[in-house]
Amino acid sequence: MALISVSRKSPRSGSRSQIKRFKMYIDGDWVDSEKEETLEVINPATEEVFAKVPKASKEQVKGALEAAEKAQRKWEDLSPLQRAKFLFKIAELIRRDRERLARILTSEQGKPLYESRLEIDGAAENFQYYAEFARRIEGDVLPSDFPEQTIMILKLPIGVVASITPWNFPSATVARKLAPALITGNALVTKPSSNTPLSSIELVKLAEEAGLPKGVLNLVTGAGSEVGDEMVTNKITGLVTMTGSTEAGRKIMESASGHVGKLILELGGKAPFIVWNDADMAWALKCAVWARFWNCGQTCICAERMYIDEKVKNKFVSAFAKAVASLRIGNPFNSKTDLGPMISEKERETTESFVERAREEGDKIIIGGSEPKGKGWFYKPTIVEDNDQKSPLIQEEIFGPVAPIMEVDSFDKAIDYANDSIFGLSSYVFTKDSARIFKAMHKIKFGESYINQVGPEQFQGAHTGFRQTGIGAEGSKYGLACYTQLKTCYVDWDERPNLPYLFPYRKKH
Repeated sequence: MALISVSRKSPRSGSRSQIKRFKMYIDGDWVDSEKEETLEVINPATEEVFAKVPKASKEQVKGALEAAEKAQRKWEDLSPLQRAKFLFKIAELIRRDRERLARILTSEQGKPLYESRLEIDGAAENFQYYAEFARRIEGDVLPSDFPEQTIMILKLPIGVVASITPWNFPSATVARKLAPALITGNALVTKPSSNTPLSSIELVKLAEEAGLPKGVLNLVTGAGSEVGDEMVTNKITGLVTMTGSTEAGRKIMESASGHVGKLILELGGKAPFIVWNDADMAWALKCAVWARFWNCGQTCICAERMYIDEKVKNKFVSAFAKAVASLRIGNPFNSKTDLGPMISEKERETTESFVERAREEGDKIIIGGSEPKGKGWFYKPTIVEDNDQKSPLIQEEIFGPVAPIMEVDSFDKAIDYANDSIFGLSSYVFTKDSARIFKAMHKIKFGESYINQVGPEQFQGAHTGFRQTGIGAEGSKYGLACYTQLKTCYVDWDERPNLPYLFPYRKKH
């Protein structure tokens, strides 16, 4: 079997003399940390520090929330069309700076430049998509039980939104939170991952350039244990929207319960990838490689476990291994690279621990299972045959370039195995049989099902999950609705109003 191609030449992204310092954005000003402490931003392909960002103090986080609360009142008073003009301008500026933003994203996150460009495109599209909702933030007008009355249900802003975003898609996820929050009249404080803060900082710079009023959007950087906790527990915060691990989501739910804060949580995933014997096998294979290994497997909708019909399992595994062996890993700025590094040494060690445990338990490592030599947090794409539905490889989120494969002897068993998970975000099914397709649509209990295709999700689709994958939705009109609160108005327009149940009670004849 051919060895995985590895290209490790990588430009030096930052010697000590080239380290750039960034600031936070609070109430329209770019500021340093009051504590004079910083976080290092490390290029995962070179392991070199190339930037530093401030560690916000709790007082600075409070100040950002207070600024957002003050600015939100005037922002809400603008019409949605007026607010949309800012969003359209932000989208335009993101497209103008596409290449610069993509290179920053690749430097701090490690994904191939091709994928970074696609993510930047997605960030721009998020702002445009939600700007187009300016005339479509709809409520309801309903008939009353009584004559000459009308019931109206309005969708109003929540107020101040705390946005906490992850490191795997640092541009797209922050855009997906900011855009719907802004168009519905909310103000925000956003905290990016400490691993990848620069993409969010650059996006906020473009929002400032677009003329967004001061205080409407604020950005703070620092550890989640301090900065994030203050954002979640502060009574100013009306809604917390977070994408991250299920464990982090549980902690946020506990912290927000003190003031009964509203939540949008997109948490862990463990997507099943089912291939049946009647599928277009060449297409299923091509999709399988992408669904498991894009962004080095660090994606919440990645194919985290594969269930293959026993009639085609051996053929599929052989072809899959051959395709994976051809993947090129290395310098993410090289146009020929397919896989960049993992985000950190810690994440790579976690992935290694999954594979080593599988090896110890007698699972067959088909390909990969080790890290290349040299600098950078790279890990070879790995395929493991696993026969235990309850094993950690099958049950726990790996979030790295490892594909566990199991053989199944019936489609119903594949569905049962797919549903046997605490997670419920995305799923994949490859079959040409219409009955199986509709069974999968109804019986696989996941928020998304990709039938004979792969992601990523589209803007008009509701990105949501079952079980411990979270609360609420991202994207679509359903995601937009999560950034609003309902208000019902009962309006009486009778010149001589009357309700039959008011005092004094009257006898009915």
